[in-house]
Amino acid sequence: MIILGIDPGSRITGYGIISKQGNRLIHIDNGAIFTQSAKDFPQRLEQIFTGLSAIIVQYQPEAVAVENVFLAKNAQSALKLGQARGAAIVAAVNVGLSVFEYTALQVKQAVVGSGRAEKVQVQQMIKALLNLPEVAQEDASDALAVAVCHAHSAGMNSILKLAR
Repeated sequence: MIILGIDPGSRITGYGIISKQGNRLIHIDNGAIFTQSAKDFPQRLEQIFTGLSAIIVQYQPEAVAVENVFLAKNAQSALKLGQARGAAIVAAVNVGLSVFEYTALQVKQAVVGSGRAEKVQVQQMIKALLNLPEVAQEDASDALAVAVCHAHSAGMNSILKLAR
């Protein structure tokens, strides 16, 4: 199963693609979509949408996992972050992909084993789990962590879907 993990942001949206083969997790790609802060905000959302749409076409993931963020520095930041999440989600559902959402606590728990793990611990664990030569860019590393979280949770999600 190929999983696209997304760490949404209005300035930087991280993405990470992994493959789950049995119990093995294989790194495929990661990176970030950098929006130009000088552009109007709707244009920045369009950059996120088209950037992720291109990644979806290129890698053909079977599932998309997005970090569900509840904290923001202020109301304006929260609104912008929500809109960036929306652009990311629409890029996936627009082509019929299922989207799964995970909180930062769930991601940290799945990757490190503790919901109170520090960002550096998550980054180091992602490097080790995916056998990366170096720690990925911060937003890309977060996106890979979301993908790993989904890989560990995918079986349970299938069971819950059947129960509904």
